[in-house]
Amino acid sequence: MKDPAGIPALQDAIRHLHGLESTWLESVPVHEEHDGKTVWAGHVQVFEVDHPAATRCYAWSHESGPGGRRKFHAVLGAGPVTGPVEAVRAAVLSAARRAAN
Repeated sequence: MKDPAGIPALQDAIRHLHGLESTWLESVPVHEEHDGKTVWAGHVQVFEVDHPAATRCYAWSHESGPGGRRKFHAVLGAGPVTGPVEAVRAAVLSAARRAAN
């Protein structure tokens, strides 16, 4: 299943956030839980990118406000991010840290 925002919108997000062109490869379902509760569930789109530290970028969007506004995430596959699950974990952790400050 592809993202509701569409692949071109995710590629725009990758371009905006990382300055990279990308090629869509696949869609991977991810269900992330913490303390037995779902913190995120959906499909992460996997893109090929040409970056010195990464060959993959993991991107998705979700509704974030009235009028169907969407928040976009694009996480490079570098360091501890080795796949879609780790990309979601990194984004969830980053959001939790921002909310705590």
